[in-house]
Amino acid sequence: MPQFDPTVWSPQLVWLIITFVLLYLLMARVALPRVSSILEDREFRISDSLRRAESLKQDAESAVAAYEKLMTDARAKAQDQVHTVRERAARDAAKRHAELNDRLSAEVAAAETRIAAARDQAVGELRGLAVEVAGAAVERLVGEKLDSSAVSNAVDGAMREHA
Repeated sequence: MPQFDPTVWSPQLVWLIITFVLLYLLMARVALPRVSSILEDREFRISDSLRRAESLKQDAESAVAAYEKLMTDARAKAQDQVHTVRERAARDAAKRHAELNDRLSAEVAAAETRIAAARDQAVGELRGLAVEVAGAAVERLVGEKLDSSAVSNAVDGAMREHA
């Protein structure tokens, strides 16, 4: 076997050294800088995506907080209106006779109907706002627009859970 012949070892060692140096230079000057730049670019894109995702998450959290505040304000306003109507009805009922009592009952029922309609309208407006906000948040987070009926169904489900 020629590999074990000591007379040909020196040319083989020379070619080994030349090949090693050429491959080393090729790797150090061409391949490794390209790989390094690709890795740096990838790391930048990942960190940028994470930063944008965090921003979208904060936007979604602020939208949820605004929605919760609107719901709390609407409930408090409805409770105040109901409380005011009941106090007025109680004062008037004490002052009037039995025939006025029937008329006041009808007025209280009408006021409660108006309050329920106002509450339903407020909840309906909040539902529309919640559908828009949820659709926009999902579109920004996921990057694609969902079907409006799917977003509407999800918001309806969430409102039933919180109602």
